[in-house]
Amino acid sequence: MKKQKFTHPEKWILIGIPFVFIVGSIFHFLYDWSGQNVLVGLISPVNESVWEHAKLLLVPTTLWWVAYYIAKQKKYGIDANLWFTGLLVSLVSSITLMMLFYYFYTQAFGIQSLYVDIFIFLLVSIMGQLLGLHFYRYSEGLGAGFSIVLIALIFIIFAYWTFQPPQIPLFFDKVDGKYGI
Repeated sequence: MKKQKFTHPEKWILIGIPFVFIVGSIFHFLYDWSGQNVLVGLISPVNESVWEHAKLLLVPTTLWWVAYYIAKQKKYGIDANLWFTGLLVSLVSSITLMMLFYYFYTQAFGIQSLYVDIFIFLLVSIMGQLLGLHFYRYSEGLGAGFSIVLIALIFIIFAYWTFQPPQIPLFFDKVDGKYGI
């Protein structure tokens, strides 16, 4: 069986794992560091709700994929259709898995741990990038335009729900006892 080598763009996706984890961790504090600037709150958690913490994946993952595409698309002939499908899959899967893992461990075991939360964040960063890589390598893609529209829609939903979140537990900040900003 012949080993398949990773192309440069595929290696970039894998190198993104520590980037997403480290930058996402920094993003956790941006809103407070900015003096609770509303614009920063659009890309950084404004409270301790599970939903707001999904922003820790949203912006760093998107930055990583988009920056590389802009910088290297011509040099490596990156297929926009596959690249943005990979990004979309990475975002949706990592955000969904983060919420599922969080609610599983807190509800099934009745515990909450910062260490487990950090581990889950690392785990879903890895899983999201790997799933994005898989779809980049092996899918036919959804169409670049369609994927970009869906990614933009995800950003719009996050922005809107920063200010007008649904009144359900996913959006509730147990620390401050409020929803949204």
